[in-house]
Amino acid sequence: MIPRIEFNPDAPVPLAGIRVVDMSRLVAGNMVSLQLADQGAEVIKIEDPKVGDPLRAWRAKGMSLHWKVYARNKKSLALNMRPEAGKDVLRDLLATSHVLIENFRPGTLEEMGLSPESLHARNPGLIIVRITGFGQTGPYRDRPGFGTLVEAMSGFAAKNGFDDRAPVLPPLAMADMISGLYGAYAIMVALRVVERGGKGQIIDLPLLEPMISVLGPDAAIYKVSGEKPRRTGSRSLTTSPRNVYETSDHRFIAMSASIQAMAERVFHAIGRPDMITDPKFRTNTDRVRNIDECDQIVADFIAARTLAENMAIFEAAEVTANPVYEIDQLVDDPHVQGRGVLVDAPDEEMGTVPMHNIIPRLSDTPGQFRLPAPTLGQDTRAILQSLGMDPAKIDALAADGTIKEA
Repeated sequence: MIPRIEFNPDAPVPLAGIRVVDMSRLVAGNMVSLQLADQGAEVIKIEDPKVGDPLRAWRAKGMSLHWKVYARNKKSLALNMRPEAGKDVLRDLLATSHVLIENFRPGTLEEMGLSPESLHARNPGLIIVRITGFGQTGPYRDRPGFGTLVEAMSGFAAKNGFDDRAPVLPPLAMADMISGLYGAYAIMVALRVVERGGKGQIIDLPLLEPMISVLGPDAAIYKVSGEKPRRTGSRSLTTSPRNVYETSDHRFIAMSASIQAMAERVFHAIGRPDMITDPKFRTNTDRVRNIDECDQIVADFIAARTLAENMAIFEAAEVTANPVYEIDQLVDDPHVQGRGVLVDAPDEEMGTVPMHNIIPRLSDTPGQFRLPAPTLGQDTRAILQSLGMDPAKIDALAADGTIKEA
């Protein structure tokens, strides 16, 4: 069974005292702030009072499961930022904060009267993360930029899939997720600068550049060879054997023999030790040059046996091979359950909701599940009270629609 956790708002956490204001919408900004929230930062989501973060609208069976996962450990302030009263609330909040995350088009903050210069005048240590598709500068700065666009432009789609078919986009918000991790790292660097007496700074975080960075040395390879990356399915052009192979019971095994010793183990396991000295397969370069034949030999061996039979052979030979899991198989896997890779968190709608555990795992300060994802405006009054706002003022802001309380 997936281990059950309980939320503990008083658990000790390493980023206690760090206040993060997240004005972003959808995935990238929420991924940034989730990393900080899981380690104890007070993350305040600024949400539209009428509809909230658009991530709430990503539903399955009528439930906002993306929100439940990516808004854990956060608070919700439902605030209309258009009227001056709303902007004043935001300015007061940012004066007490360490980090601001936003993903408007370049120039929008300035048009709102919330330019980085004005915010730094009041709070010199404020770190401002500006998430866009293409960055704050350059010819494409004003283009709208969703992750799909940069997954295409980065070169990822062109090298993903099979050579005789159309390029394939990832089935997840890959660019947003990668940028979110880069953003959290950059914030920690910037916080360290402030901690050592430096000033707050602007983090220019486009989706495009982190996506390009994880694609490896494609530009360098093109420069020296003139060759463009091509779609190879599940194969690799740098190592062999490496692929997904079908078993006799129509399951799939992924294998990667990325070092010489592993390739030799594979050849022993499939009863072909002769391949170790065969000039066509002796080195990795030889195997890549003869990749079709090498792959076919491995595929034929695996196709003649069931998943269980193959895995018994490969595990005994310590070959790096593993079943390709569907989600039900992942959830039921004893390793996933034993390590608590997924956990069941209490939820008012579902009883519990499974979600990924806090990562990475720190030995002394592992992060904590402190708060479930908030309802829209759940923390509005408490946050405004923390700024010293009197109840009558809060009531007036609620009456005129500037704020919303759950």
